Amino acid sequence: MTKLKEETNKFNFEYWFVDDGSKDRTYSILKELQKEHSDEVHFISFSRNFGKESALYAGLNEVTGDYTAVMDVDLQDPPEMLPEMFDMLEEGEYDCVGTARADRDGENKIISFFSNSFYKVINKMSQTKIIPGARDYRLMTKQMVDAIKSMTEYNRFSKGIFSWVGFKTKYLPYKNRERSAGSTSWNFWKLLKYAVTGIVDFSEGPLMFATWMGTIFSLTSIVAIIAIIIRKFVNPLSSVNGWASMVSLILLIGGIQLLCIGILGEYIGKIFLEVKKRPIYIVKDKK
Repeated sequence: MTKLKEETNKFNFEYWFVDDGSKDRTYSILKELQKEHSDEVHFISFSRNFGKESALYAGLNEVTGDYTAVMDVDLQDPPEMLPEMFDMLEEGEYDCVGTARADRDGENKIISFFSNSFYKVINKMSQTKIIPGARDYRLMTKQMVDAIKSMTEYNRFSKGIFSWVGFKTKYLPYKNRERSAGSTSWNFWKLLKYAVTGIVDFSEGPLMFATWMGTIFSLTSIVAIIAIIIRKFVNPLSSVNGWASMVSLILLIGGIQLLCIGILGEYIGKIFLEVKKRPIYIVKDKK
């Protein structure tokens, strides 16, 4: 970051770190760093872990500069890209310069498959389009940051929010690289939950699926009933056979009904969290 500051010496920098309820020495290190560089370095420490989305939103709520860069501290987001990003924003053509992975080298193959599938699904189901492989790492103008801060929803999906607010964005590809330290806490199930949040927050597609499935099976059952009645009139001595297929059909329809109830429950659960108006995060310390 010192090298970056020297390369872009026409700017004044401030750094905001967000400690998301860490259990290691992060909090004490940030306090020491802030004492040494009190004019530039600031931090927020949460009372507990509130998640990545809350941490990102908390940081954006504190910044005041003309440009704001969002990045992880594990150095998977290359800081050396920032000078190029600054230059592109200075030209005035774009409001945001974001980044997207050019590959997923080193990532679990199963997670890579589902990640790629997620982008295809959400872009088909939602009017808010997300670039495949898009990262939160980006540089934004104050106008765009203010627009994001105005979105105070409890259930947050930043990739969708960045796209939903609009503003002209240029994406720069870069090769995936290893973390400088530590290991990720994002496992398959956390990523799946995050993906569901993104789809529910920015698409009515699952609700439409429930509606269409209900319509299809209702029409199918009406046609089947009419066919049975006609058959009985044509051949009064005929019997209606096929108990095994009927039981299978009942189980199929029952499973689809439970799936649709689950979809409704997911949306109702999100509404439940929103209407309680709980804070998105709670600050234990800020300097």
